[in-house]
Amino acid sequence: MNLTKRREGDAIVIEASDTRIDAAVAIQFKDKMKELTSEPAERVILDLQMVEFLDSSGLGAVVAAMKLLGSARKLELAGLTPTVAKVFRLTRMDSVFLIHPSVDEALGTGANAA
Repeated sequence: MNLTKRREGDAIVIEASDTRIDAAVAIQFKDKMKELTSEPAERVILDLQMVEFLDSSGLGAVVAAMKLLGSARKLELAGLTPTVAKVFRLTRMDSVFLIHPSVDEALGTGANAA
């Protein structure tokens, strides 16, 4: 699972560069997210613009990553492709996560949802 991290002010931006988050990589995803979010940051933004497919295991891994952050920090999502956005809508997880159209808009809008 290819995840890269960069710091943007008070936020950590994590970019997923694989096209799939599914059962085959769910455990790797969770472990890598735990590692990349270990440093303090007010916001964690997960950039999913490259992800074309997310199954229930992948969704569970994203939820697990959110839970790893604890109650003090929220996992924000950005750049969902239509297929991935549909998974979040159908499972009503779009009401759990703050979802932005892009990382640029997430960084520009602060805590405002898209």
